[in-house]
Amino acid sequence: MPHVASSAADLLARVAGAVHVEDGRVVIDDLAQLRGEAIRVIAWTAAFTQDERAAAAAQWLAWEASQATGARSASIHELYAARARGEVSGFTVPAINIRAQTFDMARVIFETAAAADVGAVILELARSEQTYTYQRPIDYATACLAGAVAAGWTGPVFLQGDHYQFNAKKYATDPESMTEEIRRACRMAVDAGYRNIDIDASTLVDLSKANVDEEQRENYLRTAELTALIRTLEADGLTITVGGEIGEVGKSNSTEAELRAYLDGLGRELTRVAPGAIGISKVSVQTGTSHGGVVLPDGSVAKVAVDFDVHRRLGTVARSEYGLAGTVQHGASTLPDEMFHTFRAVETAEIHLATGFQNALYEHPAFPAELQAKIEGWCFENALDERKPDQTDQQFVYTARKKAIGPFKRELWDLATKDEILAAQAAKIGFLFAELGVVGSRAMVDRYVRPIELHLPAPAGVVEAMAPAR
Repeated sequence: MPHVASSAADLLARVAGAVHVEDGRVVIDDLAQLRGEAIRVIAWTAAFTQDERAAAAAQWLAWEASQATGARSASIHELYAARARGEVSGFTVPAINIRAQTFDMARVIFETAAAADVGAVILELARSEQTYTYQRPIDYATACLAGAVAAGWTGPVFLQGDHYQFNAKKYATDPESMTEEIRRACRMAVDAGYRNIDIDASTLVDLSKANVDEEQRENYLRTAELTALIRTLEADGLTITVGGEIGEVGKSNSTEAELRAYLDGLGRELTRVAPGAIGISKVSVQTGTSHGGVVLPDGSVAKVAVDFDVHRRLGTVARSEYGLAGTVQHGASTLPDEMFHTFRAVETAEIHLATGFQNALYEHPAFPAELQAKIEGWCFENALDERKPDQTDQQFVYTARKKAIGPFKRELWDLATKDEILAAQAAKIGFLFAELGVVGSRAMVDRYVRPIELHLPAPAGVVEAMAPAR
């Protein structure tokens, strides 16, 4: 397994020959060596070192290596603006939530994308996923960018904060404190290099109100406030892509009336709090799915009926009346394969894919039985408070095992059988690229998206490690 550095000096020594630091910049000496062992040492050190300065040095090296090799963090906003204008169509952008094996999964995604000439793909992590996968925004960005470097990727890397969601119970008790949590999450995401953020205040929708505007009011007020905040964080010249949401996933299907009430209210409020500010680019809607799918007593996932006409109708309204790219689908990764091509047929702008890839890891024949047993045991020892009274053991393990990803993070990154599992993941990713219509999308993306080269100051550990050589 890759070396995990114990200090910034140890890290710099381990990557010597591949890169060196000169005048505060990373200089590549051997590109093949960087994309081989060196970037793995950087990624593993960032993820697993116990030394804070070594971690900061690894995070900086990964960022600077991505800048030097052309795998730069970018916003998909301009592509979505082009879609809103009708200049591009007929595809759905996959947004993949990488919960486990982040470096290798990112590498595989970019290798698969390069082979299929794909440019339109997003790597994202939900705010809730940060906690149980042990991945703060800086951890996720570092692993994804390192994976892009390892893949030999050159081009935009779309990093997205997914479901920056309000907790309705916390909000009811203390609205300001709950909102400050989301403000802080947005700042952390941008500081880490994310240039795409989805604000989810749909949990604040109150269907007991007198009319649809009142139902959506807290949703659009808070989304406007956070969109205005995000616009103040754009320090590198890029317009950060902001998404909104009108229907909480797993609840009632969205309607045109809800969409118009939300977008009209959002427009009014954003004009009030930040005149001239660019608004959201897309809006998530509910079509009948749920996160993780509906789990049957034997632990399998039930087939669900997706109301694709919601995307067709609401997407048309979003584009023609409000200048958005269209609608977004959540909770889709566990859907049957034969459904995916329909999303592009109804012009769904974006689709979020998470649990299916987690399942493909845990349920692969090459996943070690001993580790599987340890993870299941961990669930029964640590997550029983989340078990519903009517759940079978299989249903409980299915819903709880995501919480084991953080505690078993190192074992999952170091799996001896991971190549076989990753090959299966690559096949599914390639299938999704084809079904969603993004094969051959690289030229389209390059036409609209211009990543900004942004260099960061070297952290103290790197500066000190370099001092004796001066």
